[in-house]
Amino acid sequence: MPKKIWGKASTDIGGWATTVSADVEGTDFSGASYDVDAENGDMSLSLTASSSGVHTVSATKGFASGDADVTVSPSYNLDTEKADVVVTYDAGDTSVELTASADAQSVKIDHSTGDTDISLTASVDEQSLTISQQIDDENKISPTITSAGDLSVEWERSLGGDNSLTATVKPNDAVDLEWKDDAWTASINLPVDGTTVTGANVGIKRDVSF
Repeated sequence: MPKKIWGKASTDIGGWATTVSADVEGTDFSGASYDVDAENGDMSLSLTASSSGVHTVSATKGFASGDADVTVSPSYNLDTEKADVVVTYDAGDTSVELTASADAQSVKIDHSTGDTDISLTASVDEQSLTISQQIDDENKISPTITSAGDLSVEWERSLGGDNSLTATVKPNDAVDLEWKDDAWTASINLPVDGTTVTGANVGIKRDVSF
């Protein structure tokens, strides 16, 4: 007997392009889970459900405001009775993302000017600032500082095409290396204590297209 059954169906309902997918473990259809996605122009709706009822509902609406694109994405979790909304504002060189719920709020601001990118992320508990500088065609350096006083520096070296070598240094924490070579990606994590390397974690993966 199959361990898992998965299916998907698509149709048009009143101008809404609708897709319904379902997952069933074994032959226990009482435990099936469902995902419903519907799109109509610049508006989309999504919900997740099971045999016990609907669990989450979300929507996304996009519109233009002057030279900027704005999206509003409210969502509601019926199980936890929690709601939140994500608002994005994209005006080319500047983008803003605001996430708000009854429990927490956060904002992310990105701005590009010439060879410099500035990214600010802020919440009630923590704030961080990243300034990325494209030094030349092959090299980019990106220091990040947080409100807790943590500092990290990322250096990205282009190796041609989509290949690259990225090194991230977090003082008294770790040194991370990521080497992308065509479909292969090698990741190396080196925990450090002061100037001493205390170990090594290595991972290798390959992207495969069917």
